Amino acid sequence: MARRSVRWGAALAFGAAWWWAVLRLALAPGAGPVEGAVAAGGWGLSLLPVHCVPKGRAAGALATGRWRGAWGWAAGRDRGVVGDGPDPS
Repeated sequence: MARRSVRWGAALAFGAAWWWAVLRLALAPGAGPVEGAVAAGGWGLSLLPVHCVPKGRAAGALATGRWRGAWGWAAGRDRGVVGDGPDPS
């Protein structure tokens, strides 16, 4: 219950700060870069939940530790980054 209250409190505080920044940018002649950064950052964060899903529900998600096989690398051998030297095989 306490975690839920903290999350709601944080959400309300961040929401209030965002609205303050947006209204200040729209209405106050002396608004500056701080208000702009808060407004742009809040808008950018608002897009995040639309594009993110839990790994278990993501289409094509691999289990933990399976990414090497997906890229075609041997399970126990790391070939490094493409272009960082000759092929070790």
